[in-house]
Amino acid sequence: MSRSERQQEFVLRTLEERDIRFVRLWFTDVLGTLKSVSVAPAELEQAFEGGIGFDGSAIEGFARVHEADMVAMPDPNTFQIFPFEGRGIGESARMFCDILTPDGTPSWADPRHVLKRTLSHAAEAGFTFYVHPEIEFFLLQEALTADVDPVPVDDGGYFDHTTHSLARDFRRQAILALERSGISVEFSHHEVAPGQQEIDLRYADALTTSDNLMTFRHIIKEVATSNGVAATFMPKPFTDQPGSGMHSHMSLFEGEDNAFHDPSDEARLSKTAKSFIAGLLKHAPEYTAITNQWANSYKRLYSRHVPGKISEAPAYVSWGRANRSALVRVPVYGKPNSARVEIRSLDSAANPYLAYAVLLGAGLRGIEQGYELPPSSEDDLWSLTDAERNAAGYRPLPANLAEALDEMERSDLIPEVLGEHVFDYFLKNKRAEWEDYRTQVSAYELGRYGNL
Repeated sequence: MSRSERQQEFVLRTLEERDIRFVRLWFTDVLGTLKSVSVAPAELEQAFEGGIGFDGSAIEGFARVHEADMVAMPDPNTFQIFPFEGRGIGESARMFCDILTPDGTPSWADPRHVLKRTLSHAAEAGFTFYVHPEIEFFLLQEALTADVDPVPVDDGGYFDHTTHSLARDFRRQAILALERSGISVEFSHHEVAPGQQEIDLRYADALTTSDNLMTFRHIIKEVATSNGVAATFMPKPFTDQPGSGMHSHMSLFEGEDNAFHDPSDEARLSKTAKSFIAGLLKHAPEYTAITNQWANSYKRLYSRHVPGKISEAPAYVSWGRANRSALVRVPVYGKPNSARVEIRSLDSAANPYLAYAVLLGAGLRGIEQGYELPPSSEDDLWSLTDAERNAAGYRPLPANLAEALDEMERSDLIPEVLGEHVFDYFLKNKRAEWEDYRTQVSAYELGRYGNL
């Protein structure tokens, strides 16, 4: 019996022993929206054999009408019980799915497959890719709509110990729910802005981390709703406050050894690590549309001048040790297996499968082609003037979604990582988003120009 078959047997046995009434099969569309279909436990054995058919043309970016038939194949290795959701009517569980075509081949439109394909590329070079994300989000008094201004649930600041009637002990409840769902949490605290939270997940391989992130978003929103408040992962909901990022620590391992560590190097960085960082820097403008995929994302990247507030969003291509204004930071660490790099542009509304695929792809390109790492930066890039940054040669990240899409379209790396289907669909969808955004008349414009 294969490992997969043993895991399937474990799942079926657990469903019966735990009286699980609902099994949710999850996957995401190209933009990272979570999709779900529920099956009765009695139907799951058949689903393991043949999957669940669905209309792919109804899912963002999946298929054209004439090739609509698709299959969601549950991955038994992702089985997880949601013990906090039973509420007296039986527990529920979830599994992530791989999306297949009717002939059983992986769908090129499946973001999870995009990441798995890139991870296979890394494995061929002897590497396993690990990620540790720091996820920021806001808790608001009510859900955001076009007619509702965001109101935070508290007026706390960085590391403040806050108590409030609307969401008392929210992080404690959320962490317990995450831990009970098999997701290990490393740290949690209040972030800089009122209502802003940060929860850091323990490092794991990139596929597990991406699955965990999709589960994380679902659980956070569920726990917020149960407390009568709303959670949002929108990158920049407040004009006068910092936005929400998802700083991600990344490392490559060769077996049990950290491929980024070299004890003989002054910075303790191996040649592999230096070339990986160089790849992240060289291709940064090209992958920014994926790591920062919304028009609103760029208001976070370029919000560093919020008066009296710390904004840790990088807007220029640079790297440094312990330099939090840099795009790529190399944390000071002690143990060899802790050697890692931190990418700081990524926001928490990105599709994690695609985001980690392009970041890994950029790093691998740097390793394969032997990119040379430029000198590190110790400058506080937020305090420099534009003239000083230009004189020092700092390249800016794209200033808005349109510029990011132009950079992505000129890239030869990004279509190789994403595949032609996802690449073309993403560009088309995001061009349409930018056009909608660009032509909207905002409340700011009405207030400033309405009496002209």
